[in-house]
Amino acid sequence: MIVGSTVLIMTAPAGSVDPLSSFEAIASQRRSSLRVDPDHSVPDELVDRLIAVSATAPNHRRTFPWRFRIIIGNGRAELGDALAQDLVDANQPEAKVEKARSKYLRAPVVIAVAAIAGEDATMTAENRDAVSAAIQTLLLGATAAGLASYWSTGAAMTSVRFREFCGFDATDTTVGLVYLGWPNGDPPPIDRPAPESLRIGASTQTP
Repeated sequence: MIVGSTVLIMTAPAGSVDPLSSFEAIASQRRSSLRVDPDHSVPDELVDRLIAVSATAPNHRRTFPWRFRIIIGNGRAELGDALAQDLVDANQPEAKVEKARSKYLRAPVVIAVAAIAGEDATMTAENRDAVSAAIQTLLLGATAAGLASYWSTGAAMTSVRFREFCGFDATDTTVGLVYLGWPNGDPPPIDRPAPESLRIGASTQTP
């Protein structure tokens, strides 16, 4: 932590493991990457564990707003066909249509995640926030398990065909598609700027 201009390193007792350092290592290793082997399957039980841990995200009023759809095997091609049809209807170039047909085959597992609507606009927004937190938890869990992951949004988020394919309700908000797979390459490092952080009020810490 930082007190004034002095940096204090929080450490665990000698001979023990510092839990925060372990988590920091996982978080810093996380990358958004599609450098995965599309033919190397991810065990169902591992995917189920990741979804279970993602549902520990903070959730105001305990609405448990997350909806997960695990798309594997030929389901990925079927999803591509559904979204490609949106492009056909919009008179998009054939090259773009064909790219849409194959894009979900890039990883062995694609997870669609949506948030349920709340009783009012505030709760609906809070539900989406909770689902976003759940996705981040899933991504960190995937990193800890040695998987590469990628959180995708885009046109699919508002596609009626996509919503119907996943069996989401018309009132649900699609928050993302998460690609999961075993890495077959190392993504480049990310130069993350320090987050803006400002203490307001008197410090209770003693230098």
